[in-house]
Amino acid sequence: MSPSVRKSEPVLVRPLRPVSMSSDIKLSPFDRGLAKMSVPALLMFEHPIQDVANTIKRALSQALVDYYPIAGRMVAGTDDGELYIRCSGDGVTFVSASANRALKDFISLDLSRAGRALLDELVICQDGGFGPTDPLLLVQVTEFSCNGFTLGVTWNHALADGAGMAQFLQAVGELACGFSAPSIVPVRCDDSLLQNFPISSAPLQITIPSSLINRIKVEFSKRFTGEPCTKFEVASAVLWQCRTRAIICNPEMPALFSYAVNIRKHAGAKQGYYGNCLTGQLVMATSGIVAGADIVDLVKMIKQSKEKIADQFKKIEDSNQQAVGPQMEQLAQLQYSILIVSSWGNLGFDEVDFGSGGPGRVTPYGEYRPPFPLCAMCLPLKAKDGVNMLGAVVKEEHAGAFLGEIERFTK
Repeated sequence: MSPSVRKSEPVLVRPLRPVSMSSDIKLSPFDRGLAKMSVPALLMFEHPIQDVANTIKRALSQALVDYYPIAGRMVAGTDDGELYIRCSGDGVTFVSASANRALKDFISLDLSRAGRALLDELVICQDGGFGPTDPLLLVQVTEFSCNGFTLGVTWNHALADGAGMAQFLQAVGELACGFSAPSIVPVRCDDSLLQNFPISSAPLQITIPSSLINRIKVEFSKRFTGEPCTKFEVASAVLWQCRTRAIICNPEMPALFSYAVNIRKHAGAKQGYYGNCLTGQLVMATSGIVAGADIVDLVKMIKQSKEKIADQFKKIEDSNQQAVGPQMEQLAQLQYSILIVSSWGNLGFDEVDFGSGGPGRVTPYGEYRPPFPLCAMCLPLKAKDGVNMLGAVVKEEHAGAFLGEIERFTK
């Protein structure tokens, strides 16, 4: 039996009851530049809940009472031309679907042409980004023959970052489980948020084995007198070096590495803030240095860049500089010389629970193709040992060389 997914017609889910709408919400410096970017996420739940589509649909409607900006639309201000979220209550798109196969046939994330086509059916793709009349959130619930289910969400990046969307989905899960209200009071417009911050100036699935990660962590600790390093730092260094070795054509050309940082605690965001509050931290080196360095030295470079974040905020506060959050257009100008990595393992998506436990798999899988190499560290598959990474990190002509470098590294 060939796998197939049957979808209902899209409907708009509005807040369960009318809410007192505030004035339009002006996008913060962290939101600007993201309004045309869609972010897809796929959460896979192996254990069933009763009447999954209707349960989540009702809980979604309830959650939109507290998170009412999500049910709004993006508009341009008449006086200043800036973008705002209009809290119109127009609703979010919801699709229920069913698949004629078991979830285990999907959860391994087969990235062959046929596999990608199948996975594409589990998320509502927003081709070309978001327009002014589009809902800010698209949701699809797909139930499988084994009664497991997936939750596919695609949202306008100006609405929320990954941590913010995870917070919202946790609230939907709580309401589906019978909570009377979300446990975290949501905040979308935060006047206390630090407004000034400096800009740091072919899909593949890769697994960095735990044995390699642990070996590098031991070497790092020996080299730097017991200093620890993280899985993220190690896996990022391996990815950075393997990619650089695969694409290098001139050792003097830059090989830049950037990673997304949740900066809520540094920016003074209130608890429950779910708008964008992230930036990109940049590590700079030449291709020759990255390709030939001891891997432990690359880990140290990444680790040192993380340690500078708090100091950067202190300098901003002391000098009252005017600066903004990361702009996708500026990152795109760096094009193929930069690799951007984010981690989805610490955003809170793994804590989304509709009553049968958290997801067995979380991934930003989707058809969105950014204009720069981008990779995400996902929650690892239970059947795999190590850090699982998914992204479009090299051009087609470099894919073989890149995977070869990864293989040599992990032997």
